[in-house]
Amino acid sequence: MLIRLRRNRQTEAVRRMVQETTLTAHDLIAPLFLIEGSCQRVPVMSMPGVECLSIDLAVKEASHLYERGIQALLLFPLIDPGLRTEGAEEAWNRSGLLARAIREIKDAVPELCLMADVALDPFTSHSHDGLVNAKGEVLNDETIACLIEMALMQAEAGIDFVAPSDMMDGRVQAIREGLDEEGYQQVGIMAYSAKYASSLYDPFRNALGTRLKSGDKRTYQMDPANVREALLEAALDEEEGADILMVKPATLYLDVIAKIRAQTARPIAAYHVSGEYSMVMAAHQAGYLDAAKVFHETALSIKRAGADLIITYATKYLLDQM
Repeated sequence: MLIRLRRNRQTEAVRRMVQETTLTAHDLIAPLFLIEGSCQRVPVMSMPGVECLSIDLAVKEASHLYERGIQALLLFPLIDPGLRTEGAEEAWNRSGLLARAIREIKDAVPELCLMADVALDPFTSHSHDGLVNAKGEVLNDETIACLIEMALMQAEAGIDFVAPSDMMDGRVQAIREGLDEEGYQQVGIMAYSAKYASSLYDPFRNALGTRLKSGDKRTYQMDPANVREALLEAALDEEEGADILMVKPATLYLDVIAKIRAQTARPIAAYHVSGEYSMVMAAHQAGYLDAAKVFHETALSIKRAGADLIITYATKYLLDQM
């Protein structure tokens, strides 16, 4: 045989030389759950190994992750149920949990890139991502006005990227214009461009207490059956000023990542979501597979599909293999 492909697999040195897809700490964005209090560390029961941290411990965790090579965190606040209202006013509270966490982490680790969701579901009493009228309809334009206020609060606190995850039409342009008008041209936008109405978000919703009181999110999150719609969503977000485009979830939507990669030169992020993480951890705890190996293979598949950045709760497992 003239052609023997195994020659390029025979030693670790050769395998490394010809490896097509690489994974480094710089490719990872670590989610961080925040709670009120001091020295508080509360395990998320639906996500083994994940914890909600008070700001003081979050600052230490941020510093530790940065020392290990992580360049960015995505922040999620766990809001007291008593602060959740139909109008989500806590979402842009300048002295609220999220604003204080942004300021303190940025002060402690200024080199770290901080990102935060822009959506109302952690702050609404009904847990929808937007304002809801008497008929139960999620209002698009009225919600956008709130999202602008939330983005401005985050920018004022020192955020590097706002991450609108609400899937309202036109929100990227509205947020971009709102930031620019207030002098925050340097604040980037990582848009949840193709966010699907997935069954894989439940562990996250358990963590933040954002289970819907009624209805569902299918009037604004995407139908899992659609891919051309995802291409249109991503193209519109890019036109409206998004700096990074995101696909969520990741592993069940690798084809979507690949197709968006083919149409854009923008960086693409993929969110390896709570359900994707928790399924592997459940199998790991049952002794069916090795979580570290599966997470590494999973992350490689996401990058191979075309993602530049991976948001994942498995960050520490991945770092241990680098």
